[in-house]
Amino acid sequence: QVQVVETGGGLVQPGGALRLSCTTSGNIFRGSVMGWYRQAPGKQRTLIASITSRGGANYADSVKGRFTISRDSAANTVSLQMNGLKPEDTAVYYCNTTPLVRLGSLGVHWGQGTQVTVSS
Repeated sequence: QVQVVETGGGLVQPGGALRLSCTTSGNIFRGSVMGWYRQAPGKQRTLIASITSRGGANYADSVKGRFTISRDSAANTVSLQMNGLKPEDTAVYYCNTTPLVRLGSLGVHWGQGTQVTVSS
């Protein structure tokens, strides 16, 4: 069974920090490159950070230098430390494999996401 649970979102002032966590279960996640995606209102869901099973990380330019992705493969968790948050970081954040895996006719499985709101 495939399951993804994202936690850690909230309301934070500009310049603040949050740490998001994602717990996964299911074979599609083991050993896969994992990523954090975000979707702002009215915009497409986009990949902002990814990490290989060996810990190699990549970041979108919009978050580079402010966000840090990490993973604990033994615990099936992926985390995103977000520092220096800006109002434009406001979005629902999701984690998933990258590239995305389609589960046959079920399509891509997404968790419920976690809302991050950056506002004064």
